[in-house]
Amino acid sequence: MVERRKPIPINKAVEMVMNYRLKGQKEIISIHESDHRRLAEPIIAKNNVPSFDKSPYDGFALRSIDTDKASTNNPMEFEVVEHIGAGQVPTKTLGKGQATRIMTGAKIPDGADCIAMFEICKSYERNNNPFMSIKRKMNKDQNIIKEGSEVLEGKVLIEEGTIINPGVKALLATFGYNQVEVAKKPIVGIIATGTELLEVDEDLKPGKIRNSNAYMIASQINKAGGISKYYGKLADEFDTSYEAMKKALDEVDILITTGGVSVGDFDLMPAIYEKLKAEVLFNKVAMRPGSVTTVAVIEDKILFGLSGNPSACYVGFELFTRPIIQHYLYNKKPYLKRIKAILADGFPKPNPFTRFVRSYITYDNASVYVHLAGMDKSNVVTSLANSTCLMVLPGGTRGFKAGDEVEALLLDDMYGQSDF
Repeated sequence: MVERRKPIPINKAVEMVMNYRLKGQKEIISIHESDHRRLAEPIIAKNNVPSFDKSPYDGFALRSIDTDKASTNNPMEFEVVEHIGAGQVPTKTLGKGQATRIMTGAKIPDGADCIAMFEICKSYERNNNPFMSIKRKMNKDQNIIKEGSEVLEGKVLIEEGTIINPGVKALLATFGYNQVEVAKKPIVGIIATGTELLEVDEDLKPGKIRNSNAYMIASQINKAGGISKYYGKLADEFDTSYEAMKKALDEVDILITTGGVSVGDFDLMPAIYEKLKAEVLFNKVAMRPGSVTTVAVIEDKILFGLSGNPSACYVGFELFTRPIIQHYLYNKKPYLKRIKAILADGFPKPNPFTRFVRSYITYDNASVYVHLAGMDKSNVVTSLANSTCLMVLPGGTRGFKAGDEVEALLLDDMYGQSDF
């Protein structure tokens, strides 16, 4: 049990949490249900693409050697011996002076080694038999899409951890993955603590506030790819809170509590962690908001004690919990994507700790600008609704002015990056 509240650097805190990261379980689902899931297996080409030599155009399949003497003044004539469309298989092997009328995507007939597009050919009949002529020389393999020219059998096409988007789904269908192995979504429990909390459908009362954190965190969990399980709000009572957490730990992969992690008379989490025999990794981080963020572990489960203040709670989830969920889902880039941006609004407030400011991004030609989303206080809710990023202001700085270059963590980016 950590007894002293000594803040540790944000990078160190993230590293300590990620030392306990786990890849989650796998499950097999239908391709029909696979949208937005993450692959738990690589997608491998089961056959060559295309699986046969085919035509990219509507035209005629020929033997190129038969066009060697073709010119404007010397058109070469061919007997059309077959007509095949896409999906049909040629039945005739071309001999000297013969051609096959062929449609886009159709298999090249045996004997042919080039395709002449309709536009450069002349079609006609003689004695009710089809013929065509061409006035230019064709080269071997001209206008033929060769077998395996796109993909060779056995090639790894998509790595595990990739989100299944429409393009990935097209590949799954192309190679016959009617069932696909995906990362099983972790179940993430939520317990909101605080005697002052009301549920969303309860009327406001003096001294009370509605419980926004639980609904916010549930949405963040769902967005990150987990399944949220809300255990309700708990009053500041030790025995009730302890039993609720003990029960939840048997049912979830990850447990989040909000509130109760400060050092006030009614902040119970430190004592509960101790009774649970949880190892507390840290209980104070050199960051704003969310310095009281606490993380503990019990065997293979992680407990996130997030601040009761909404913005601090939000930031703590994005920095610490989201990467754990993402890694659980086989994502090799579990951290929020970090970009450079130009500060559009001055931020004169000194930063003794690294500060994560709720912000949003705009673009002007080739430049990226970051704007304050609203009031920068840990108890403020309204600025969260407009936030698309977290502006990162290093600790030990005396404020920033408009035009300064800063870093920002993108909240809506689904692909992330491999390091914090």
